[in-house]
Amino acid sequence: MARAIVLLAVPMVLEMLMQSVFELVDAYFVGRLGANALSAVGAGAALIILVLAIGFGLGMGVTAMIARRIGEKDVHGAGVVALQAIVVCLAISIPISLAGIFFAPEMLRLIATPEPIIEIGATYCAVLFGTNGVILFLFLINAMFRGAGDAMLALKALCLANALNIVLDPLLILGLGPFPEMGVTGAAVATSIGRGIGVAYQIWLLFGGRSRIPVSLRGSRIVWDVMKRLVRISAPAVFQSLIGTASFLALFAFVNTFGESAAAGYTVAVRIIVFALLPAWGMGNAAATLVGQNLGAGNPDRAARSVWITSFVNMAFLTVVAVIMYAFAGPLMAIFTNDPEVVAVGRDCLRIVSYTYALFAFGMVTTQAFNGAGDTATPTWINFICSWLLQLPIAWLLAFELEWGVSGVFAAIALAQGILALMGVWLFRRGRWKTIRI
Repeated sequence: MARAIVLLAVPMVLEMLMQSVFELVDAYFVGRLGANALSAVGAGAALIILVLAIGFGLGMGVTAMIARRIGEKDVHGAGVVALQAIVVCLAISIPISLAGIFFAPEMLRLIATPEPIIEIGATYCAVLFGTNGVILFLFLINAMFRGAGDAMLALKALCLANALNIVLDPLLILGLGPFPEMGVTGAAVATSIGRGIGVAYQIWLLFGGRSRIPVSLRGSRIVWDVMKRLVRISAPAVFQSLIGTASFLALFAFVNTFGESAAAGYTVAVRIIVFALLPAWGMGNAAATLVGQNLGAGNPDRAARSVWITSFVNMAFLTVVAVIMYAFAGPLMAIFTNDPEVVAVGRDCLRIVSYTYALFAFGMVTTQAFNGAGDTATPTWINFICSWLLQLPIAWLLAFELEWGVSGVFAAIALAQGILALMGVWLFRRGRWKTIRI
C-alpha cells in the first residue's frame, strides 16, 4: 500500500505544483508592472477559475470511471470512456469561448472590478476565455492518465507547458528583444500557447498508444450509455467545483471593496497558497485513484486504508507548510511586489489562512476519495454547506459588521477549511461510498 501511494502520489504532487507554476510565473512578471496590473490579473484569474472548476469537475468523473475500469481489467472500456469525455469537453468549451471573447468587460464588472482595472484586464480575460479549450483538455486528459495510473505522463505534459510559459512570459509581457510589449495581455497569450502545446503533446501520447488507455479514432463512435453515466457522475462534481469557485468570486468581490492594494495583495497571496496547497491536492488525487481501482477490484477495505494513510501524510506535509507560511509570509510576498500596502495584506492572508492547514489536510483527501469512488454528490453538499452557508456569511459578518476589514475574509476562509475537514472525515467513516456503482 505504501509503495502504491508513493508511486501515484509523487508524480501527482509534482503535477499539481506544475499547475500552480502558471499562476506564480504570471504574477512574478506582471508584478513588475505595478499593483493595478496585478489586480487586473487577479480579477481575470478569479473569473477563469470558473473554467478550471469545470475542468476539475469533469476530470473527477473521468478519473473515477477510468480507475474503476482499470481495476476491473477492462482497458477497452477505459478507452471508450476517454473518447466520450473528449466529445463532452468539446461541446462545453465552444460556448464558453464565445462568451469570454464578446463579454469580458461585463464579466469583470460582475465581481465589482473598478473601471481602470477593467481597461487593463479585459483583453487578458478575453484571451484566457477564448482559449479555454486548452485549459479544459489539459485537465481532462491528465485526469484520464491519473485514472489509469499513468501519473508520470500527466506530469510530463505539464512540465512542457510550463517550460514554454516561463520562456514566453517575460518576452511577451515586457517586450524583450523582437517581441512586442503586450503587458498584462502577454501573460494570457504566453499561458495559452504553453497550454496549447502541452495539450498537443497529451493527444500524441493518448492516441499514439503510449498510455495504458487504448484510444483510437478508427471505429470510434458516441456511446450514449457511457456518455450519460459520465455526465451523471461529472455533473455533481462540476457543481461541486463551481460552488467553491463562486464562493471564491464572492470573496474576491468583498476584498475589492477595500481598494486596489487589498485586491493585489489577495491576488498574490492566493497564488502562493495555491502553490503550497496543490501538492496536498495531488495526494488527494492519488487517494482518489486508489479508491477507484480498489473498488473496481472488489477490495473496499484496502481503498479505505489508502485514504487514511494518505491523510496522515498530508497532515504532516501541511503542518510544515503552515509553519513556513507563518514565519516567512512577508519575504514570500516581497518576491512578487515591493508595495508595502500590498505586502501587508498578503502577509496577513498567508498567516491567517494557514491556521487550519493541518486539519484541512484530511478534508482534501476525504473529499477526493468520495469523488474517486464515484460519490460526487457527498462532497458537493459538503462544499455547499462550508462555502455558502458558512464561509460567505461569516466573511461578511467579520469584515463589514464587526469591522475586521479584509482580515475578516481571511478568518472566514480558515474557519471554513476546518469545518470542511471535520465533515469529510465524519461522512467518510460512515462508509456509504463503498456501495456506489458506476
